[in-house]
Amino acid sequence: MTLVEDATLGVHILAGFAALFAGFGAIVTEKGGRRHRRAGRIYVAGMTVVAVTSLALFALAPTRGRTFLALVAVFSYYFVFSGDRVLSRKRPADRPEPLDWVAVGLLTAAGVGLLAMGAPRFLAGDSFATVMLVFGAAGAGFGVRDLAAFRRERAEPREWFFEHIGRMGGGYIATVTAFSSVNFDFLPTVAAWLWPTVVGTPLIFVAIRKYKRGSSGAAASTAD
Repeated sequence: MTLVEDATLGVHILAGFAALFAGFGAIVTEKGGRRHRRAGRIYVAGMTVVAVTSLALFALAPTRGRTFLALVAVFSYYFVFSGDRVLSRKRPADRPEPLDWVAVGLLTAAGVGLLAMGAPRFLAGDSFATVMLVFGAAGAGFGVRDLAAFRRERAEPREWFFEHIGRMGGGYIATVTAFSSVNFDFLPTVAAWLWPTVVGTPLIFVAIRKYKRGSSGAAASTAD
C-alpha cells in the first residue's frame, strides 16, 4: 500500500476502536444522561470517520474486496446516521429533510449492490456470499421500510425513542462485526461476520420491548 493508504487505514482503525468503546459506554450508561450523550457523540463521530475512510480506501484502490467494504460502510453508517438524525424529529409532525432522503437512497442502493455482488457468488458455491446476501437484504429492506415511513406521520409519540435505540443498536452491531471479522480468526469466516447480527438483533428487540412496556405502564399510572 502507499503511504496515503497506510495513513488512511491507520485513522480508520483508530476511529473504529474509539467507536467500539464509546458505543459500549452509550449502551451501559443511563439513557438521556450526560455520560450517555457524550459517549453517543464520540460514537457517531468515530463511525463517521470509519465510513469516510472506508470510502477513501475504496477510492484509492477500487478492488472487489474494497467495493464490498465500501458498500458495507454505507449500509452500517446509515443506522448510526439515521439513529442520530431521528433525535431532531421527535414531534410526530416533524418531517424528513432532503439529507434524510439522500441517505436512505444510498442505503437502498448499497443493499442492491451487495445483493448483486452476492448472488453470482452464491450460485458459484462461495460460502461468503451468504454474508453479502444477508447484509444486502437487510440494507434494501430497511431502505424500502424507511422510504415508506418517510411518507407517513408517526402515530406513536415516542416512536423516535424506539427508533433511536434500534438504529444505534444496529450501528453497534456493525461496529462489533468489523472488530470480529478482523480479529476473531478462530471462527469460520461466515460466523465471524454474522454472529453479532444473530446475537445483537434479538437483544435490540428485547430492549425496545422493555422500554415500550415501561412507557405503557407510566401512561396507565398517569391515567389512574
